Amino acid sequence: MIETRGIDQKRRIILALDVDNREKAEEWVHRLKVHVGCFKVGLQLFTKEGPELVRSVRARGGRVFLDLKFHDIPNTVARACESAAALGVDFLTVHALGGKAMLRAGVEALASTATRMRLQRPRLLAVTVLTSHDARSLRGEVGLRLRPEAEVLRLAALAKASGCDGVVCSPMEVAAIRKACGPGFLVVTPGVRPAGAPKGDQKRTLTAGQAIARGSDFLVVGRPITGAADPVAAVEEIAADMARAAAPAARRVGAVRGAKGVRA
Repeated sequence: MIETRGIDQKRRIILALDVDNREKAEEWVHRLKVHVGCFKVGLQLFTKEGPELVRSVRARGGRVFLDLKFHDIPNTVARACESAAALGVDFLTVHALGGKAMLRAGVEALASTATRMRLQRPRLLAVTVLTSHDARSLRGEVGLRLRPEAEVLRLAALAKASGCDGVVCSPMEVAAIRKACGPGFLVVTPGVRPAGAPKGDQKRTLTAGQAIARGSDFLVVGRPITGAADPVAAVEEIAADMARAAAPAARRVGAVRGAKGVRA
């Protein structure tokens, strides 16, 4: 379990390296490694630069959220997870729609590889429903009959039962997942936008403070930081919004634990 209560809010920010080459990625790591907690390497950057980019981020002191959303037969996903673990990443994503056997294969591959290589085991996160989907596209294009929140909850329960460390979901479903899956289950949230900012291709969004208030552990943020005139100031502003939301949330947790006779 990763404890996020009480830590510097900036450490809960995962910066999305949504750039098209290694040089730009390395520049962002150099500029912001002391201001954010982790760097997301996704499909665009990994396809262009490969595993060496992950090694480069780590060599410069950055933690890595490898967001490749593996979705294949169990054996293939297991071998891919082994390779990712060997790179020393901190977080790794798979698609929950791959099913229980695939998820379990990923969980077991990460554990065995970390033990064999004496590495810290990466946290395996199951992607539920992409934040670019709404009810209309989920039903009409993908063919899933449940509404987004219900589908996310179903997939979160599957991920937990399969041994995953947590899920990736939009801010809109965080509170329901937190209630259903408990405090030890990680919830990582993309689709975060400052109040009044354009949503871009995201359809289910909230502000950073709203996501934290609902129970998010980590926030994936890209364009609101990398597109800002002053990226460090943008991080500080987002972190301040998170801190304002985290304070009453922490008090609520303490009150509940105190009522149960448990130390907060």
